[in-house]
Amino acid sequence: MKVVVQRVSKASVTIANEKVASIGNGLLILLGIVDEDTLEDIQWLTRKVANLRIFEDDQGIMNRSLIDVDGDAIVVSQFTLHASTKKGNRPSYIKAAKPEVAIPLYEKFIAQLEAQLSKTIQTGQFGADMKVELLNDGPVTIIIDSKNLE
Repeated sequence: MKVVVQRVSKASVTIANEKVASIGNGLLILLGIVDEDTLEDIQWLTRKVANLRIFEDDQGIMNRSLIDVDGDAIVVSQFTLHASTKKGNRPSYIKAAKPEVAIPLYEKFIAQLEAQLSKTIQTGQFGADMKVELLNDGPVTIIIDSKNLE
């Protein structure tokens, strides 16, 4: 399981000209899932994301987590995070989990992150053509892979 975490001043997701998610200060989390992902990946990754100290404290040092700043989050499924560009110029997405595997894990990730944050988080829609808009704050963008534990 892989995420791209972006610290944002604001972010939103629009599907078919309808805004389905919108946050202010918080995290935009792009989530990629592979067949081998398990509940352990979800637990490790959601704990890491919720406690990642990437928000500034009173001295301007990145020392606060999403929990500490009571920030919001949007989770967006993104199979392209597992693209392979090894051969040729057309990415292969064969590593990305098929919907029958990915959707339950996506939903468990959301539920577990909500439990970690003690609040409802917003989402895109799995498999939809989404327009994601964000104002990256910093910019701060971090990639975390549960298979590498980094």
